Amino acid sequence: MSISTRRRALMIAPLIGAALFHGIANAQARSIVMLVQLNGPNIDIDRAAAAHLQARGHSVQLVDQATRPHDIGTPDLVIVSSTVSSKDVAPGWRTLAVPLLTWENDLLDDFAMTGKRHDIDFGEAQKERYLWIVNAPHVLSAGLPAGVANVYRKQAGMSWGKPGLGASIIATIYGQPEQAAIFAYEKGATMDYESLAPARRVMFFLGNDSFTNLSADGTRLFDAAIDWLMQRA
Repeated sequence: MSISTRRRALMIAPLIGAALFHGIANAQARSIVMLVQLNGPNIDIDRAAAAHLQARGHSVQLVDQATRPHDIGTPDLVIVSSTVSSKDVAPGWRTLAVPLLTWENDLLDDFAMTGKRHDIDFGEAQKERYLWIVNAPHVLSAGLPAGVANVYRKQAGMSWGKPGLGASIIATIYGQPEQAAIFAYEKGATMDYESLAPARRVMFFLGNDSFTNLSADGTRLFDAAIDWLMQRA
């Protein structure tokens, strides 16, 4: 190979690598619909979560809490933020055959992910910062070791629930082993009320304004939940 030919090859190689990376990123990109309170006081937090997902290569559409499931098309994932008012959320999300993540504990019973008793089957803990990872081998643990994990940069509220028997519990609120902060249902798993999960489901521990308070480990757990929900066979 001549010197000039070698130089051209060296100049072209990075371009080929960038094109391949771009193609891989596009192949992994997913469409996400986020159900939020568009005119609510915490819309900037929802936008920050959407921007994080977009930075990871996904397309994200924010829709208002009153949107009905049949109006969103066929996204790869639905996220229900806790900024919604649960009484204003349209019915039908429970049976939607699309992966779903929520951090609205008041909807866990509506989604058949827990029982119906507030502060017994689901609720919110105040001024928390740590989780206890109980299922470190699971991909949803994001590679974190079993034991304590600092998931907030400062204390904030954490949503929790007591899932049905078919759930995989990933983490509990530190010092509160009966309060599951991250749990998941595989498609077809038994949720509460003997309901079967129509697609993957995840409960995550965030509150209305705590996404931007996530630590590095908290963000790792969030990203792991998103990746698992949209994993394609």
